[in-house]
Amino acid sequence: MNKLFGLSLTGQIFIAMILGIAVGYTIHLQASPDVLKSFAANIKLLTTIFLRLVQMIIAPLVFTTLVVGIAKLGDLGSVGRVGGKSFVWFITASLVSLLLGMTLVNFFQPGAAIDLSNADMAAAKDLITKTQEFSLPKFVEHVFPKSVIEAMATNEILQIVVFSIFFGVAATTLGESTKPVIKALDAASHIVLKMVGYVMSVAPLGVFGSVSAVIALKGLAVFGFYGVYLLSFLVGIATLWLVLLAVGYFILGGDAVVRLLKRIAQPLAIAFSTTSSEAVFPKLTAEMERYGCRDKIVSFVLPLGYSFNLDGSMMYTTFASIAIAQAYHIQLDVGTQLTMLLVLMLTSKGMAGVPRASLVVVTASCAMFNIPPEGIALILPIDHFCDMFRSMTNVLGNALATAVVSKWENELKPEETADEEKSEGIVVEV
Repeated sequence: MNKLFGLSLTGQIFIAMILGIAVGYTIHLQASPDVLKSFAANIKLLTTIFLRLVQMIIAPLVFTTLVVGIAKLGDLGSVGRVGGKSFVWFITASLVSLLLGMTLVNFFQPGAAIDLSNADMAAAKDLITKTQEFSLPKFVEHVFPKSVIEAMATNEILQIVVFSIFFGVAATTLGESTKPVIKALDAASHIVLKMVGYVMSVAPLGVFGSVSAVIALKGLAVFGFYGVYLLSFLVGIATLWLVLLAVGYFILGGDAVVRLLKRIAQPLAIAFSTTSSEAVFPKLTAEMERYGCRDKIVSFVLPLGYSFNLDGSMMYTTFASIAIAQAYHIQLDVGTQLTMLLVLMLTSKGMAGVPRASLVVVTASCAMFNIPPEGIALILPIDHFCDMFRSMTNVLGNALATAVVSKWENELKPEETADEEKSEGIVVEV
């Protein structure tokens, strides 16, 4: 279904990216500023359509898969064991990501190279307004739902996860009497996963709209202005990938890691080109099951990962916060930076489902440590391109977390077996 003119979905996405760059740059060279804004707004509707279709299925998918995953684990002891192993990975990966961002930004000093005249103050005002609401009470409200219907309507992933955990644990405690409900939710999750294939066929159009819009507005010159900043960040992303893959190699084995990268190539490409790791959650769920992870582990670990394990975004928060301080020539001692790291460790857990969440967290962090919050305007012109890489890294981190926990639980099947079960539509009994 994802084949078009013999091209795989991944091939279609990369062609859409190239066409988006070509069309966007052509418009950028020839059109007036007003025409550019109109073109960008209109062409980005393609991306809006794709992302809204994905958002349409995220809430039911998270709820059904997480509840079924908890129920299939069988008992509260298993839920606690798998949850404990997941959080060991999440916390360790978070600390590594934050420390890596802090270390590299101090080494490369990219903030010193930022040109203050390129600040995007208009876009920064919106982020500063959002940050005024980013307090501990608001954080708690963001985590704990007052209405699951409201949480689903607004795609508050963290709130949906909290409700689903309570629902799944309660269902597990009640035992046999809940089997019909769990089977119904299991069937519903398979229906939603079938919808994923239909939605993903729109991905190339979404990619084209996203890339052409940003290139039309900013052109290719933005890479020249922010070359040091972007290259420093890419070194950080490459280093984080090496660390994650090295740990994956140690736990899973070399062949398994290579197979994993091949299996998640499409989700990585979609996240990269749409700057949205959330957009590939449904597709990643299906691919991890095809890779060989048991559905009950995928259903439990992956939704938690999207709330607590955004490695690329977390690395970016320390990197960007300290880079802004460097741009303003504000010296932060090691103690202050470590305190910032611990604060970001907490606040980053509320990023799931929040638009431009990394930038909101960075802005809040700057205000907390007496760094001018309007400094966020300095990095906005290049942020879209940084977001492409951090979104892709978020996907890799969550895929590895799911595979590793599956391995620790001895629930990682050979891929051939997983593919066979998937094609036959086998549903594991609760």
